[in-house]
Amino acid sequence: MRAMLLTRAVLHADETPVPMLKPGLGKTHRAYLRSYSTSEYDELQAVVYDFADGRAGVHAREFLGNWSGKLVCDDYSGYKALFERGVTEIGCMAHARRKLHDLYANHRSDIAAEGLRYFAALYEIEREARELKMDADGRQQLRQQRSKPVAEALRQWLTRQRGQVPDGSATRKAIEYSLGRWAALIRYIDDGELPIDNNHIENRIRPVALGRSNWLFAGSLRAGQRAATIMSLIQSAKLNGHDPYRYLKDVLERLPTQPASRLAELLPCQWQPSSPIAREIAA
Repeated sequence: MRAMLLTRAVLHADETPVPMLKPGLGKTHRAYLRSYSTSEYDELQAVVYDFADGRAGVHAREFLGNWSGKLVCDDYSGYKALFERGVTEIGCMAHARRKLHDLYANHRSDIAAEGLRYFAALYEIEREARELKMDADGRQQLRQQRSKPVAEALRQWLTRQRGQVPDGSATRKAIEYSLGRWAALIRYIDDGELPIDNNHIENRIRPVALGRSNWLFAGSLRAGQRAATIMSLIQSAKLNGHDPYRYLKDVLERLPTQPASRLAELLPCQWQPSSPIAREIAA
């Protein structure tokens, strides 16, 4: 699945901390589970998790290798080296919006409320494109006609507000976040294959965050890596509309006799149930 992901032009990336037991010490330290997935607009639907014992950017570089497409991600500094070697940064409009939303939710900020209206307009356009089931060309045309003017108005508003709020204030930081990443945030407007935000992968990593409260920690680096493999299969099966239990049961029964040259047939994105009954249930 990783090899298939690295053939795609657009990928999402995100990460979440996972406690990992330190061998011999009886204590845990912070490890990370990274997730990489195709876009919601891609005909290939897959997500691959990568478990590592730290958050350093080298882990992302090792996973992606020589891949040089468009990466949808947050502002995590570990990705910066990727952008310096040719990967194109695609910003997450949801993260930019969240900065203002938190200001409004916590302080009822009038400035934040005004800014949120611009973000609401941009997301309304995306909602319409989704409801109309537009293809990439249709999304690009719609964004050029309607999203581009809204985004420019938002940029001008952010610039004006920046000069009117104190340095170091929460409002100033929220504004600086968007302006500092502006080029990455609006790249989606010029490319219908790009999403407006990173929510697609955040939804893939949410089950992990919820599961942590049940399984608490990874017992070792190897255990975390095994869990990442299992999660990759289960979540990719869900993305492709399969029942994970029926998918894994069928794959494990077929795996011992499956020719190595045909292993790809068992991947969630290509899997077909082996028996007529199973095919009927899956349908």
